[in-house]
Amino acid sequence: MILAYDAQDKILEMKDHPLLKGHTNDQGKFDRMPGKKQKKKLAAMLESLASHFEVDRKYTEMEVNMILNEHHTFKDPATLRRLMFTSGLIDRTLDGRSYWRVSDAS
Repeated sequence: MILAYDAQDKILEMKDHPLLKGHTNDQGKFDRMPGKKQKKKLAAMLESLASHFEVDRKYTEMEVNMILNEHHTFKDPATLRRLMFTSGLIDRTLDGRSYWRVSDAS
């Protein structure tokens, strides 16, 4: 789980990060995508979502979608999956059948 620190150096789960305020519901699920100009918020959201994947474990596209759907409510796992891939948080095979979390050291 990716953690962040608040102004008083308290450890927060990334979904509780001040940047993401207003983007989660009462259950802590993301309920909207940050706007196009909110790149830092989008990056924080994607990092938070990526933290739910084990490094180097292989996932099918269906498994990735299921994990993403557990943590957001706006019903767009395909967009989230693509954004995580283009951000370098996850990688995939050329045919898109297998996905895995990229380690931070990569």
